[in-house]
Amino acid sequence: MPSVCNSLIDDIEDMVSAQDLTPHERLYVRKNVVPRARRRKGQQIAEELQADSIIPGTQKIWMRTWGCSHNNSDGEYMAGQLAASGYKMTENPAEADLWLLNSCTVKNPAEDHFRNSIRKAQEQDKKVVVAGCVPQAQPRMDYLKGLSIIGVQQIDRVVEVVDEAVKGHSVRLLGQKKDNGKRLGGARLDLPKIRKNPLIEIISINTGCLNACTYCKTKHARGDLASYSIEELVERARQSFLEGVCEIWLTSEDTGAYGKDLGTDLPSLLWKLVEVIPEGAMLRLGMTNPPYILEHLEEMAKILSHPRVYAFLHVPVQSASDSVLMDMKREYCAADFKLVIDFLKDKVPGITIATDIICGFPGETDSDFQETLELVKEYRFPSLFINQFYPRPGTPAAKFEQVPAHVKKQRTKELSQLFHSYNPYDHKVGERQQVLVTEESFDAQFYVAHNKYYEQVLVPKTPEFKGKMIEVDIYEAGKHFMKGRPVDMARILTASIARPLEKGEVSGLTEEFAAPRQNGVQGRHAPLLPITQPWRLDKEALKMWSVGLILLSVIVAFAMEKLQ
Repeated sequence: MPSVCNSLIDDIEDMVSAQDLTPHERLYVRKNVVPRARRRKGQQIAEELQADSIIPGTQKIWMRTWGCSHNNSDGEYMAGQLAASGYKMTENPAEADLWLLNSCTVKNPAEDHFRNSIRKAQEQDKKVVVAGCVPQAQPRMDYLKGLSIIGVQQIDRVVEVVDEAVKGHSVRLLGQKKDNGKRLGGARLDLPKIRKNPLIEIISINTGCLNACTYCKTKHARGDLASYSIEELVERARQSFLEGVCEIWLTSEDTGAYGKDLGTDLPSLLWKLVEVIPEGAMLRLGMTNPPYILEHLEEMAKILSHPRVYAFLHVPVQSASDSVLMDMKREYCAADFKLVIDFLKDKVPGITIATDIICGFPGETDSDFQETLELVKEYRFPSLFINQFYPRPGTPAAKFEQVPAHVKKQRTKELSQLFHSYNPYDHKVGERQQVLVTEESFDAQFYVAHNKYYEQVLVPKTPEFKGKMIEVDIYEAGKHFMKGRPVDMARILTASIARPLEKGEVSGLTEEFAAPRQNGVQGRHAPLLPITQPWRLDKEALKMWSVGLILLSVIVAFAMEKLQ
């Protein structure tokens, strides 16, 4: 188990005043946060100094993120700040000194994995810092006792928390970002980050939502709607293209609700964003609930038809039964969902609609479930996320009368069988398509590209294709993908206006963020993993100096005892 100082700080906000550094300043001129600790009777001086002899910023950190693209974006920002501060991010958990676990609270299995990872880290005597929606929503859970926590709106202070955790202290930052009393979208968007894929920038346009779904635990963590300004978001996109990004994902708990707290709306943001997207780059819009997209159908159809925007939309229906939707407090009916889909399919031919369905929500009857099956048969969604209902503690739905487990499993199985009974891409064999190549397939045999409708197309692993838009002939189709053969002599379009960053390289290291911890760390666009020799020498000197101080203290204490 990691050591924890005797006096636990629930929230570091309690220790700061108006004269202290702002979160913006803390990133590169850091204020020491030292939890008060009672000295144990008879404790040796050398033991008391041991924690202070640890030099933060020299350790290796392994990070694991669960959940949505919003959570992944938070993880990228945390990794970037830690790397910019001198920590070494590693993909090997065994060699790490500290595990940073970024959690998801949507489903029980995700939280189970998170809890098991904490236990595994403690068994291996690793320091642990937790982040994400689980500790934000329920920081007093027994298995989180003694652990340092980074709240979902406090990711810009991850370095402070990790600094204290490596010294054995427990610090919890769970406050909300506010400006003159108004809740903000979260941490600044221009913080350093390490993109999981250097070609893809994930931008969170808002946090929280306007709904109160009875099954949702995320609301407990992310709270009510708070949006970033259009200017901030456009600048973030522009900066991303300067770093070689060729695809942008807009994400949030509900992108359709964007701007309602600021007096603007999603179409206004999207029209500004397409102005800065270079030729050959693409924008993908994240999940939106039916009520808010209904308000902007005409404008959304025009935007989704734009050549640099994927004709793709994720609109969760959850159930086709109005009675179930009412119990869920989804604030729309099945007819509203159908109106959205029918309108977009008519105005944006070929558009891909992805949706989510929950099987076995409390009170769902056989008749209710049959309505959902009929919906899937009618629309034959090419992308369908099927979820067996899990009652999340603290939500109203957890108190409802539950559908028997075997019934939930049977309905999930039946819907899955229906989904796998049709092949959405068979009719596309023989087509010539333009696709953007952004990543490698899981089996490492192909590159993964997407066409205008965000349909997955596998292409040969030719290095010159990565990050480029190419033409292919479709020669094979599967359930979730197509395979494309590059067209000879076809134009290869380079979307990027700059060289993409290397994998693991820190993004957004302007001069202010490259400011040194003490002796200097990596500058802008410097690789993450290598650390310059002068920094190595300084760290070794500091270590020797610290050891010398400890020995000197012990000698002085011993001499004073002899003199008494």
